[in-house]
Amino acid sequence: MLKRFGYEALNTRDYYSSDGLFTPHQPRFLESERFQTAYRRGIEASQGFDPNFEWRVHIALWAASRALEAQGDFVECGVNAGFISSAILHYLDWESTGRTFYLVDTFAGPPLKQYSEQEIQQGRDQVARQAAASGAYVTDIERVRSNFRQWPHATVVQGEVPAVLPQLPVKEIAFAHLDMNSAAPECAALEYFWALLSQRGLILLDDYAYFRSNPQGDALDELARCLGVEILSLPTGQGLILK
Repeated sequence: MLKRFGYEALNTRDYYSSDGLFTPHQPRFLESERFQTAYRRGIEASQGFDPNFEWRVHIALWAASRALEAQGDFVECGVNAGFISSAILHYLDWESTGRTFYLVDTFAGPPLKQYSEQEIQQGRDQVARQAAASGAYVTDIERVRSNFRQWPHATVVQGEVPAVLPQLPVKEIAFAHLDMNSAAPECAALEYFWALLSQRGLILLDDYAYFRSNPQGDALDELARCLGVEILSLPTGQGLILK
């Protein structure tokens, strides 16, 4: 039956399986040495830890590359060790762009007070507590600053979203990556940066459609409707918005 419609059954050993993806389709980006070196720079930022989320990083690198066609600086909210942002900075040869990349995080894990009742009912706060207890959140800000020191135009900013956002000296942005694992700060950041996002700029949401992140995705969808935009849902769990 499959062959009748132009498909064929494949041996599951040939499938790509990682980061919630299980597909026979080809991760062609893995053949790129440029991608591989950027990904290795992310692993370096995480001091050798590889979360095996190549496709997620591929999407981030593609989106950041396209954002260079827009005016403005870059921002990441939810930096942690700096895996994805380090990969982006390396991939784009950042110092040649003439832009600043602002890297915003509490460097103390997600503020538990920001979780909604629905998120708490689904155990999202417990996930954060367990991650913090296991050392998954980087709290050594000097380690983070040391990681980004090779890029003078990458600025580490410590603080909670949204309170810290007005402190950023940005008038226009081309790219924002939001990865704060909670609806309240992500919606606040999306609304704040949407007003600063230039035409052809992009916002990448790390957990928009991620497993057990429905409250976050629902809240972002509601805000997107108010902003008059639609979020592209990606099989990696990410969401993408183009202005």
